[in-house]
Amino acid sequence: MDIRPVRRIVTGHDSAGQAIIQEDGSVPRVRQIGAGPTFYEVWNTRATPAPIDAASGEPHEEGIQLAPPKNGTRIRILDIPPDGASLDNVTPEQAREHFAEIGAADASSNTGAGTRHAHMHRTETIDYGIVLEGEIVLIVDEGETTVGPGDIVVQRGTNHGWANRTDRNCRIAFILIDGKFEEGLGG
Repeated sequence: MDIRPVRRIVTGHDSAGQAIIQEDGSVPRVRQIGAGPTFYEVWNTRATPAPIDAASGEPHEEGIQLAPPKNGTRIRILDIPPDGASLDNVTPEQAREHFAEIGAADASSNTGAGTRHAHMHRTETIDYGIVLEGEIVLIVDEGETTVGPGDIVVQRGTNHGWANRTDRNCRIAFILIDGKFEEGLGG
């Protein structure tokens, strides 16, 4: 698979308050999870509203975390390779281990027989997913739909999985916003 690097340009302000390009280069945190997706962590914020100062960088974070920080946001790019036959035999324990690698073992909703996709999961977030290249199938409890370049998914804390049923990589941008389940919808 020919996969392009992800470039991140960060703006800021100089000592006179003029806008500057503060940073221009590759995304600093990149990690492939098992044989599955590659995460390119672009930026996170830790509060709403997000503080805007002259020239601080991205708030420090260890590793890759699925959800955004509490009261914060996250933007990432995911490269999702074609599904392999190995997904057919993923146990609930293996699915939890997969999500544990990104700090979210409890997000996994794989219950074994009858699970619609090995990596079905749910987070207490609003996620905007924008397909940049390729295509992917969004699977929910009752239905599925194919999403292609330019399509935007508004994922509202629902149980879901992503299936790449093609022979090409799918690149998708996600903007994740911390949320709170209304009473009766919580996990």
